Parts: sequence; C-alpha cells; structure tokens
Amino acid sequence: MPRYCFTIEYDGTPYVGWQRQENGPSVQGAIEAAIFKLGGETALTRGAGRTDSGVHAVAQVAHVDLERDWDARELRNALNAYLAMARQAVVITDAMAIGEEFDARFSAIRRHYLYRIISRPTRLVLQDKRAWWVKRDLDHEVMHAAAQTLVGKHDFTTFRSVHCQANSPVRTLDRLDVTRSGDVIEIRATAQSFLHNQIRSFAGTLKMAGEGKMTVEDVRTALEARSRTACGPVAPPEGLYFLKVDYPPEFGIGGPDA
Repeated sequence: MPRYCFTIEYDGTPYVGWQRQENGPSVQGAIEAAIFKLGGETALTRGAGRTDSGVHAVAQVAHVDLERDWDARELRNALNAYLAMARQAVVITDAMAIGEEFDARFSAIRRHYLYRIISRPTRLVLQDKRAWWVKRDLDHEVMHAAAQTLVGKHDFTTFRSVHCQANSPVRTLDRLDVTRSGDVIEIRATAQSFLHNQIRSFAGTLKMAGEGKMTVEDVRTALEARSRTACGPVAPPEGLYFLKVDYPPEFGIGGPDA
C-alpha cells in the first residue's frame, strides 16, 4: 500500500486532542473522516505527537497508508476540500509520497514546541485561545535563567502528569529558551520526545519564577525533588503549539524554523 506523509496545521480549540477518542471530536478523526469521504477507505493516520485538548499545531506530521496511488498535491487539495466542507479547523499544508520505512512517530529525531504567554493587564480578544493571559508583569530574564537549570538529561518526574504512560521519566531536553517581544513571552522547547504535560508544567513553573514567587535555585530544587508536588501549576493548553518535527535528511521532510 502506498504511504503518504502529511504536514498538518490546526487550531486545537474545538478538539479533544490529536488522538481519536470517544468523548469528542479529534484532529485524527477529522482527517480520517475526510479520507473516507474521498475514497471510501477506513484509514489510520499516525501522528508524530499526541497533542492534548486545546493545543495547536503549526506543523504536526502524520503518515497514512492508502489503497490507491494518488498524486500528492491532488490528495492534499481533495482532503482540504472535504475538511473545509466539514468546517474543520484543520488543514494539510503539505503531502508527499514516502517509503514504508518512514514512521511519523518513530522516525522523528527532534520535536519543537512553543508556549506563548501574553503578559498585560487587559484581557485578550484577538489572541483569545491562542495564548495564556497573565495579568502580572513577568521577568522573562529570570524565567530564562531558571529554564537553563532544566536543560540536559534529567529525571523529569516533577514535570510530568501523574497520568503519563511513559516507561521512564528520564528525558534529554536540548533547548528551553525564554524570550520577550513587547507583551509576548515565548518559551521554546526542543527534545527528541517529551513527557505528558511536560512543557505546560515547565511553563507554569517558569511563570512563577517570572512573578518572583520562585527563584532560579527553587526551580533547580523542584527538578531535583522528583516529586509532582514541587511543580508549579500546569499552564493552560491554549498557549501551546506543536511547531515542527525533525527527521533524518534522507526523508526530505521540513517545516518552519523553530
């Protein structure tokens, strides 16, 4: 069966997450419904990451095996037409035929995420459901310094959900940078893989550092505690974006710069 790779952009607001579930609409379900409308196939799309309810994606990657050979551009355009007719907040920005050795999840070598905070006294209108609104001013330089204590290979028990199903809490965090432009604070994270709620846990803890409620050393101590109780509040999902996935160059899959 021919295999296709999709690059997907979506607004996570109306969905229970990427993964198909019984309790509401999912991004995966929307794409699979479009495939069924197009060719009558019941296909399984496999994503590079399982975003939670309310989390957005700039360039999620998924693969799917279909019975029919399609021109990739024709397939992309046809599926986008069905997604638009169904009023789905999902679009396939790129599609390509790819070898069966490619797996959207297991071939990935790095994943990039962005968490956006807007720090201002007035509520959000244009950016509502697109960022975490924090009324208090935040010191992004303190947040960045605290973030650097988390970079590297660590046991991240403190920063993972109690419902996380990963076999090990140990991960290698390649990057955790905090920058600011006006009211917008951006936290960018890169690793091969992340634990459930890890980035939102980082964001909630770093926000406390930015408010002066935790010091840089407090954040280091929280990591070393290896206890969920040492973590700050988990940041809301609407500020989180799955930016892109890196793959070995032989696959020829790219995305926007992280």
